[in-house]
Amino acid sequence: MRTRLFGNVADQAFIDRDIAPAEDGQAFGADDVFKGFHLFMTECFITMGKNHADAVFPFRRQGKAQDVTFTAEKLMRYLYENPCAVAALGIGAFGPTCVDPADERYGSILQTPKLAWRGYSLRAAFAGTLGVPVAYDTDVNVACLGEAVFGCCKGLEDAVYVTIGTGVGAGVMCAGRLLHGMLHPEAGHMLVRTRPAEEGRCVCPSHASCLEGLASGPAIAARWGKPAVELADNDEVWELEGDYLGQMCANLVLMYSPRRIVLGGGVMHQEQLYGIVRKKTLEYLGSYIQTSELEDMESYICAPGCGGDQGILGAAELARRALA
Repeated sequence: MRTRLFGNVADQAFIDRDIAPAEDGQAFGADDVFKGFHLFMTECFITMGKNHADAVFPFRRQGKAQDVTFTAEKLMRYLYENPCAVAALGIGAFGPTCVDPADERYGSILQTPKLAWRGYSLRAAFAGTLGVPVAYDTDVNVACLGEAVFGCCKGLEDAVYVTIGTGVGAGVMCAGRLLHGMLHPEAGHMLVRTRPAEEGRCVCPSHASCLEGLASGPAIAARWGKPAVELADNDEVWELEGDYLGQMCANLVLMYSPRRIVLGGGVMHQEQLYGIVRKKTLEYLGSYIQTSELEDMESYICAPGCGGDQGILGAAELARRALA
């Protein structure tokens, strides 16, 4: 028997994959099939393969995922054309979105700048199609869950996962629970200090000096006239970027006291950033917080441990928990 995951909605990809059970053999039952999915802003990926512990997936389909027609309707058609006994579905969606089961808007996309999605009842659409339990959370929260269960935060109950790419978002786990509150964390829009020469450069339409508007991929391209991938050798770019992300990490330490901060997303493919961010984080903390975790910054602020699949894995775990 196999366990099939069909995993997570967020900001860049859709993946259909099989995966081996967790090391303790308890994460997924051999006879259960869990589905979830991960939808990002710009592209949609579908990957299928056998249940291999080394997570090799030989087949991949790709398409644009910028509107409801492609992502929702074609995805549901895909489910009809590829029937599989599904026990539960896990969804992680870009925000703002409603993650409160007691709210009548639960599972709906809210005031997103992606106008075609605004007000769309994503969870309800799939619950009606599949007729199985459907769990729902933010894209970054399910990515955080994926890292906590399968990746570099395994065994930790307090962690933050941040993606820095087309946008900036943070998923937060406190005491083993994903944080929601009155809506959900929007740490990507925390306000940060700019240098005098950088004032007025924020590209966020809602804020004059927020992290996403200054440190996301589009913000980097707007500031320097080139995409991040073409600026790898420009130390000035990454020193400024590292300063913004150092402010962010210091704020996360002070607000949530996580035992690890994971930085993912396309911008973090510039691996020289990790060292700069670690250094800036300590500078901004100013020796006020002293813990054993902060004595090992290479482990404390680190890259994702799920090979880019933290969102898909977290969505599948969300589905499993819907049946628990």
